[in-house]
Amino acid sequence: MTDSSPPPPEKGVWELLTLPKLAISAVRPPICVEGAVQGEPVIVIPGMMSGDTATSFLLRSLAASGFDARPSGLIFNTGATPRRVDMLSRAVERGNDETGQGVTIVGWSLGGLYARLLGHRHPDCVARVMTLGSPFSGDPHANHAWRLYELLNGHPVTASPFPEDIAAKPRAHTIAVWSANDGVIAEYSARGQPHESDRQVQVEATHMEMATSAPTVRRIIEVLGEG
Repeated sequence: MTDSSPPPPEKGVWELLTLPKLAISAVRPPICVEGAVQGEPVIVIPGMMSGDTATSFLLRSLAASGFDARPSGLIFNTGATPRRVDMLSRAVERGNDETGQGVTIVGWSLGGLYARLLGHRHPDCVARVMTLGSPFSGDPHANHAWRLYELLNGHPVTASPFPEDIAAKPRAHTIAVWSANDGVIAEYSARGQPHESDRQVQVEATHMEMATSAPTVRRIIEVLGEG
């Protein structure tokens, strides 16, 4: 597989089979993982074509585990616009002000690109950045979502509207969660180069399961609980 190759089509079949987990995310009972830092603020940013409802299982599981879990406020995420980034910037600053702690930002897919951007823009407010299957490294065409992104946003996927280099590691402790079973994002693109994050964590989830698979959500919380 070359650096511009998205996942093979057969992996996309598994993505379709895991969509029901996404559909019932809001009604599933949360997971409670012992040992988390009590009250640590965490903002969760959903992926493209989704909103906070899609990440509600992860959000409620973070809250049940002792985190101050906060939704992004995004109802339908279509792309990183200045207005959305400004809204998220205010949420980061508010979380830092209200708790007196550095904020952890967890971003799923496109949401992870927001998370890295916010890590660059707010180095004094952001303690950690975690991406879940986010295409931050290598060729931006190494996924099955770039054509839809361009259709929705009116600019090439190679021409970010923001000056920050998303592939460059933010100052905050940065964790890249990736999966060899991802049927949307090439694994090398979500894992990145060693210098682009402080830690790379492999999970077994498909792309659609990143915030909905119980074992993966448990692993995410365990990693965050390690500090």
